[in-house]
Amino acid sequence: LSFAGMVQKLDQKLPVANEYLLLSGGVREGVVDIDLDELNVYARGTDYDMDFTLLVPALKLHDRNQPVTLDMRHSALCHSWLSLRLFDEGTISKWKDCCTIVDHINGATNYFFSPTKVADWFYDSISIVLSEIQKKPQRGMPKVEKVEKNGTIISIILGVGSSRMLYDIVPVVSFKGWPAVAQSWLMENHFWDGKITEEEVISGFYLVPACSYKGKKDNEWRLSFARSEVQLKKCISSSLMQAYQACKAIIIKLLSRPKAISPYHLRSMMLWACDRLPANYLAQEDYAAHFLLGLIDDLQHCLVNKMCPNYFIPQCNMLEHLSEETVMLHARKLSSVRSDPAEHLRTAIEHVKAANRLTLELQRRGSTTSIPSPQSDGGDTNQPDDRLAKKLQQLVTENPGKSISVFINPDDVTRPHFRIDDKFF
Repeated sequence: LSFAGMVQKLDQKLPVANEYLLLSGGVREGVVDIDLDELNVYARGTDYDMDFTLLVPALKLHDRNQPVTLDMRHSALCHSWLSLRLFDEGTISKWKDCCTIVDHINGATNYFFSPTKVADWFYDSISIVLSEIQKKPQRGMPKVEKVEKNGTIISIILGVGSSRMLYDIVPVVSFKGWPAVAQSWLMENHFWDGKITEEEVISGFYLVPACSYKGKKDNEWRLSFARSEVQLKKCISSSLMQAYQACKAIIIKLLSRPKAISPYHLRSMMLWACDRLPANYLAQEDYAAHFLLGLIDDLQHCLVNKMCPNYFIPQCNMLEHLSEETVMLHARKLSSVRSDPAEHLRTAIEHVKAANRLTLELQRRGSTTSIPSPQSDGGDTNQPDDRLAKKLQQLVTENPGKSISVFINPDDVTRPHFRIDDKFF
């Protein structure tokens, strides 16, 4: 996590007082609404043991009380271009090289923040920082196993003790408040009404570097409500979350080719189900099996009708771009799941167990063949590193539905600290 602070020091482009949202699970797990064709396939157990997504604000717009109006004239629903006119001259000159430039007839020049150029800059900066670290390795620093650019996402696998941690790093634009395009959603009744405050739900949103299927990749960002989704998870019963995790494990294996359905679609359907179904039914502790069948049925319904509305912007249909052949192929696969869900669930569980066994085997081998690294004094340096990895995983698993942010001081990148909701650690 200290890499981001070192990137800030490199050319001072990133905001100094920056807050990074840490999410359990990688981009491939559907943690954020990004569905990139260019994502390389990594497997738990073979390539990594734990996975996280880190949202790193390249720009912040945090001084607005009214709804944020974005430039959506050129974009599909749920997407936007971002003009740097919203920012001060210093920001424009700092980020000019990461923009596409549009000259108007009246002589004015508009700089549009480019997701692809920002991702290129971020990857180059991280590569420089990592090569510096490798030239002068310090005791206790994680070992860099892999750094890859996957479209606009930078994936890093770090060896921390005997664990391998995958970080999908996503450069984002961070906003306080709420987008005007999602304002009508606030007027509706929702399952979380009275359980958490509206202020918690609409505290902020992001633009993530992903374009629509017909959009202009160099200019188009996607609206992301990741911060709100973390809050809404607090209001979902444990049995429904259990059913969601089971359904996710099944579809990740079964519906991966051709790529059409992601766990993010499934999560959106779960949120719609929470709005639709009675609260006392959803609160039943022993109904996980009922909920699993319900989620499979909802997904089947979405596929057959080629309709999955975005939870926050319902007029945006997230399956609109799919061909009839693709949706019917997946609908047929789901029918086989529905006819024998227990068998498919057993298969998914076996995959997870196999990945865990592989991880333990690799860790066992690593502990018997490890030799002291050149910068160590021969002591057991794996132990504190392992504790860090386990502590990070513990933070995420013990605080379900809580917003975990990471604050880094670029002048002292050795000491990130965490905020869980409003408490600091």
